[in-house]
Amino acid sequence: MDERITVIVGSLQVMSTLDHNSYWNDSSNFRDIFDWETFVEVLKDGITIIDSLPPEYELVKPLAKIQVSFFQLSYYRDMRERELKRDKVIKFLQTNSRLANNVPLSTQKLRCQKMYDALKFRKDIEKLGKNLVERIRKNKKPYIALHLRYEKDMLAFTGCSHNLTMNEHEELTKMRYETNQWKEKKINAKVQRLHGKYPMTPREVAIFLEALGYPPDTQIYIVAGKIYGKDGIQSLKQKFLNLSTKLRLATKEELRPFMNSKNLLAAIDYVVALESDVFIHSYDGNMARALQGHRVYEGFRKTISPDRQKLVKLVDELDKGNITWAKFSYLVKSFHEKRIGGPKPRSTSLTQKSPKLEENFYANPFHGCICQHKV
Repeated sequence: MDERITVIVGSLQVMSTLDHNSYWNDSSNFRDIFDWETFVEVLKDGITIIDSLPPEYELVKPLAKIQVSFFQLSYYRDMRERELKRDKVIKFLQTNSRLANNVPLSTQKLRCQKMYDALKFRKDIEKLGKNLVERIRKNKKPYIALHLRYEKDMLAFTGCSHNLTMNEHEELTKMRYETNQWKEKKINAKVQRLHGKYPMTPREVAIFLEALGYPPDTQIYIVAGKIYGKDGIQSLKQKFLNLSTKLRLATKEELRPFMNSKNLLAAIDYVVALESDVFIHSYDGNMARALQGHRVYEGFRKTISPDRQKLVKLVDELDKGNITWAKFSYLVKSFHEKRIGGPKPRSTSLTQKSPKLEENFYANPFHGCICQHKV
């Protein structure tokens, strides 16, 4: 979804809005996606959320801040003592994933309450998502939700062009250079892939699932927009027969209220993915991280996080004939024994060279949101 914009005035928070200048250029706002009444009610004892600026601040020009990524709570305390007292109103830009990961427990509890108890989708979104889950489960079989981030914007952003045509590569490069907010322009595609910084291709995902032991009739719900490239999703379809999407499971009438908003369509996918028996993501985007963390909070639901750096090297070795399928499958399974969403303390700056390398709180809220003695 688009990045959030948050306005702070005194000890009050104005209802969040969404950035309409991002790549998606989606006109939907916070109230269009989330149940804002529940949001305000659940949080009322911890933070006061108002609909708009109080009259005495309406003419005040907000101080626009893109906060420094992953700074600790002291950064915000200092900001409150200096900038907020001086300018009265602060407008935070890009608040989707830049906040500190490790903060005092009292603050972490409020964050958990906000993420998992207060932040609910609009009731009609939740209802359609749950209806799609029922349709997938009608044959009583489990299903995988696959966040296949092999979409045009992500491929252009990451510089991914593996197995694409020259025309497709040039189209993606042109798009990257023309998108002003994407700062990195010149990208070595081969190096990016070998470092695991690409979304997995549909073929790589198919081979990965097969190596893990999933049979061809496994039910897979695709969490994604349009898959890019002339071959699209064909290589995945060839190995797995039961693929479904919201466009296949829902009627046109059911989807009509949501079709003009990518944010609303993504929200439907989120509901279906959260309820899945297994969640797998091909790239660590904001939505994938949010789902990982939510599934941890919901009881450590099985979530497989592919080790892309090891996988692409193994796939290349397999394609060259340097290892057998049996060896490939064994290695894939062994590499992912502990990457299935079980209880795992979040890495901190004490174990990483930089706070930016810490494991994202939204991807792993253990133990901040979860009592360790209950695990």
